[in-house]
Amino acid sequence: MKILLLEDDIILQEIIKEFLEDNGYSVEAFYDGERALEAIERDSYDLLLLDINVPRISGFEILSYLRDIGNQTPTIYITSLSSIKDLQKGFSLGADDYLKKPFDLEELAIRIEHISKIYNLKDSIEIDNMLFSPKDNIISIDGQDILMRKKESAILEYFIHYQNRTISSDELIENLWQDDNPPTDSTIRTYIKNIRKLLGSEYIQNIKGEGYRFNIL
Repeated sequence: MKILLLEDDIILQEIIKEFLEDNGYSVEAFYDGERALEAIERDSYDLLLLDINVPRISGFEILSYLRDIGNQTPTIYITSLSSIKDLQKGFSLGADDYLKKPFDLEELAIRIEHISKIYNLKDSIEIDNMLFSPKDNIISIDGQDILMRKKESAILEYFIHYQNRTISSDELIENLWQDDNPPTDSTIRTYIKNIRKLLGSEYIQNIKGEGYRFNIL
């Protein structure tokens, strides 16, 4: 699990980074918001840990920008800001959690593990008797590894993240395609048809006029 840490207190940054690495996480740490945002734009992270009051670009501005461009990377704010307004703003911008300083490192670990379970950030995801590895685009069924198309793998991962919720084709396109050539609804239907062939048709339910719902049986 790859984590980006934005913290301008160098001593605290080193403490958090060392703690997380000792717990098996890969961590890239940054002092200012501008460098952190540059890293996010050129690389991929499983989780963002963002301080708010940092040089150049604040943690609030970073997350606002990321959500505007469709980047849905799970995010935890770690900050000394403790007012209800700051808390409300953090969540309204799309944060998944908000940890007030000072905090116990073990509490941070618990919150990261919680986010990891919600978003299935582990290398492999169990789907009943199947094992899905989204980073490798591989699903293992009855011990046989099957290589999925990249977009079909991304759609399946998105469904798993938001299982038991109706997801429209427009939502998939908005969050999984960030270029000037979005697919048609027909193409989305084809991708989902192929996923059904792999998993079984019972996993993805058509909700007429609304979209699709993924259900773990």
